[in-house]
Amino acid sequence: MLWCRFENDHSPSYGIVEGDRVVTVEGDPFSDHKRTATIHRLDQVKLLVPVVPPTFYAIGSNYHNHVIGRAKVKGTAPKFYERPRVGYRANSALIPTGASIVKPKDAGPNFEYEGEIVAVVGKAMRNVTPAEATEGIFGWTIGNDVTERDWQKSDPTNLRSKNADTFKPMGPFIATGIEPRDMTTNVRLNGKTLHSFPTGNMLFSAGEVISDISRTNTLVPGDVVWLGTDEVPQALSPGDVIEIEITGIGVLRNPVRAQS
Repeated sequence: MLWCRFENDHSPSYGIVEGDRVVTVEGDPFSDHKRTATIHRLDQVKLLVPVVPPTFYAIGSNYHNHVIGRAKVKGTAPKFYERPRVGYRANSALIPTGASIVKPKDAGPNFEYEGEIVAVVGKAMRNVTPAEATEGIFGWTIGNDVTERDWQKSDPTNLRSKNADTFKPMGPFIATGIEPRDMTTNVRLNGKTLHSFPTGNMLFSAGEVISDISRTNTLVPGDVVWLGTDEVPQALSPGDVIEIEITGIGVLRNPVRAQS
């Protein structure tokens, strides 16, 4: 099943995507809800980010080739971690598919995308095993972890480099009933495929990451966990269009523009 969140009469609503239609739902996917008789054409609705997470988690260094490639770029030895390196991202950075990624005026040339699978939490979890964590995942969406690398290198935190406005496209849908081991992630820049990799080929699975988080933090329905990217991203420039497609979910597509 594909869930979406869209603007309906100037307010957000959840819907179920069926082909080229969206069936409006009363309630939300994480609690009591029911289908209504109201149906819209998918191409006539304004999609929003598929969930506004209570807490926005993200992990880095979670694919082998990415760890190797980023180490080469930095001129350092690759480092593989024994536990997931989990951090936070800002909801204020979220934008939906179709919205513009804005490159700030003072951003440098190393302004990069990262195509990621995102786990959407479906129930409260605290101190759970990886198996229990996996069972608590509601579904999956797509994220683009845009990063200004020079800021990331020089700043004491990731406030600017990863959390500036528009730096976190997410969407277009939440897909349920699918598994990362069956997915492929394709990243396209201006229509050209740059990367294609098995989505499930992670160093730490979603269940392992969520289990690790749950040792100290209670996860709740609607939380999202971004699970990292593979390969080494290229730079984005104003005028580009970046697309991230993951099997069974859809395509997250965003143009890039310069800050005015």
